[in-house]
Amino acid sequence: MIHLTAWDLVIASTMIMLLAITSLWLQLNITRQLLIATVRNVVQLLLIGYLLKIIFNSDNLFLLSGIVTIMLLVAGYEINSRQKYPLKSWIGIKIGTISLFLSSFAMTLLVLMVIIAPTPWYSPQYAIPLLGMLLGNTMNGISLGMDKLNQSVYQQQAVIEQRLMLGHTYQEAIHDIRSESIRTGMIPIINSMAIAGIVSLPGMMTGQILSGTPPVEAVKYQILIFFLIAAGTGFGIMLAVWMIAKRLFDDRQRLDLTILTKK
Repeated sequence: MIHLTAWDLVIASTMIMLLAITSLWLQLNITRQLLIATVRNVVQLLLIGYLLKIIFNSDNLFLLSGIVTIMLLVAGYEINSRQKYPLKSWIGIKIGTISLFLSSFAMTLLVLMVIIAPTPWYSPQYAIPLLGMLLGNTMNGISLGMDKLNQSVYQQQAVIEQRLMLGHTYQEAIHDIRSESIRTGMIPIINSMAIAGIVSLPGMMTGQILSGTPPVEAVKYQILIFFLIAAGTGFGIMLAVWMIAKRLFDDRQRLDLTILTKK
């Protein structure tokens, strides 16, 4: 494996600086966010790199559980923070975290205990990368689905209330919005699966090949990850959309938008 030096990363970072300067010149209003994200990316990945070295050498289940809990809570928070019409903070974090836990976390347990079955089954070398990939992709899908649902309900409030007045149940009144929200959240992973191997080489497969893994073995792992991400994303979005839709109506099936806020 060819090792990268700090100078190699500095050279790559010049492209980010060029992008930041260009966005500033074009007045795109993303320069600050881009630079902050870049700094966070470097600091967070360096910290997790050193932390993973410690975790991999210890095989401590309690330490692993702490890391997993932090990952889950941060992902649950980030889901709601990116919405145009986010749910009230505690409600949004709770729905995001529960959706991720019952989808990504369950999928990770399945692959660790049944499919890959390392020894021990909670081996950090497998558990953390797998959960990280599943959480990241599922988080994006759930976030898109929630954003679509919240925006559509906010903008189509009059339509929904008219349907309720005509005798529709809350599930019937919001059915098309809910279906479209789930479809929107699933688009990224469906696109990724459809073009894999033709337009793009997925990140995990590329990383394994660069590290010396035989290409066919890397492909097997990538197919496994795609299946898990697709299933986790789909079930996670369905669960999140269902929980939000239920909270948007009171006990008398009246539309209640008080749980939504506007940025």
